[in-house]
Amino acid sequence: MARKKWKGNEITGHLDIFVADNEDEFEGEIEKWQEVLIHGDPEGLRSFARLLMKIADLNQENRTDLLIGAREHYHLRPNLELSKSSAQAIVGRIDAKGTGHFYDRYVAKDAAKA
Repeated sequence: MARKKWKGNEITGHLDIFVADNEDEFEGEIEKWQEVLIHGDPEGLRSFARLLMKIADLNQENRTDLLIGAREHYHLRPNLELSKSSAQAIVGRIDAKGTGHFYDRYVAKDAAKA
């Protein structure tokens, strides 16, 4: 089996990805939620977009180093691809090689996709 090449430095420019914890009170009820914020300068956002397009356009079926049922993904790490203030992030395909199945925790926004 072919070995997967080490990936890294896919992001150029400045990119910051973090999770914000939010809380709001209305009529005695406290609502909590999280948001993922992705901010960057033009170069950082463009390189992130290129990475997303690379993952989207990849033909997983042709990858000999990707097992059936696996999904292509990239780790974006603070102080390497991302800012020091970022949280580690993983971006990748939701469809598995060979089966096209989505992972179990996924709930479609449209019941027709499930």
